[in-house]
Amino acid sequence: MDVILKGKYIIKCKIEAQTGLHIGEGNNSLEIGGIDNAVVKDAEGKPYIPGSSLKGKMRALMEFAEGKVRDNLLVVSVKREGKPEICLHMCDDKECPVCGLFGRNHGKHVTKKEFLKDPNAEGRDFSDAVIPTRLIVRDAKLIESSITEEMKENLDLEWTEVKFENNIDRITSKANPRQSERVPAGAQFSAEFVINRFQVDSKDDQKYYLEKFIKAMKLLEDDYLGGQGSRGNGKVKFVDIEIFYKDSSDYEKDSNKLQPIATAKSLDELKLS
Repeated sequence: MDVILKGKYIIKCKIEAQTGLHIGEGNNSLEIGGIDNAVVKDAEGKPYIPGSSLKGKMRALMEFAEGKVRDNLLVVSVKREGKPEICLHMCDDKECPVCGLFGRNHGKHVTKKEFLKDPNAEGRDFSDAVIPTRLIVRDAKLIESSITEEMKENLDLEWTEVKFENNIDRITSKANPRQSERVPAGAQFSAEFVINRFQVDSKDDQKYYLEKFIKAMKLLEDDYLGGQGSRGNGKVKFVDIEIFYKDSSDYEKDSNKLQPIATAKSLDELKLS
């Protein structure tokens, strides 16, 4: 396989929380007086959106949208006690828009369908279809000024709010209260995405994967990011969008002179020439 880097599309934008946003830190410990379910924070104690959270959610939405969530197209990622626990789409189809944009792993993989028939199935090797990942997702840092002084007056913590919820027994009405930390609605994060444009065996990507990525952005806006999305959290919007293109030869020039190839206040207004 011959792979040539033709250039890079760089998408810069802001991610605005339309409702409270909760992306957990993955720490199950609870200090006395602490919050049950804290959000992930950077080294300065400010909430941020990990690139892995964005990329993982977008990939999952695209798997559904592109018809890839089927037993014969899902591979077993994690298994426990002889059963498939976590499955995701991955294949050796070089034309697959999901694997082409989000990447695929080396080595042998067993589909869910194969695993259910034989937990010891050897699987297939996808190595011949593996190329460098096209999509790079940066961590999205909080824009501090987006949380105004007026908003801070109503927050429980410096940058975040605390949402109280109850699990209530349907018979006895006994409640089990818990607290979840959330980034407040209106907060904005500075985001950047990079899409590598390759020529693979003489076939040029052109804008194909850029268009697929914009589809993933639109899907995310109508879904949710982070946890507890079915209970009001995680509605986000992409705003102040700029798309730049750097040809491979531009890396020998002054990149500061590059102009965006597309700009828009929102995805609804975004047009690619």
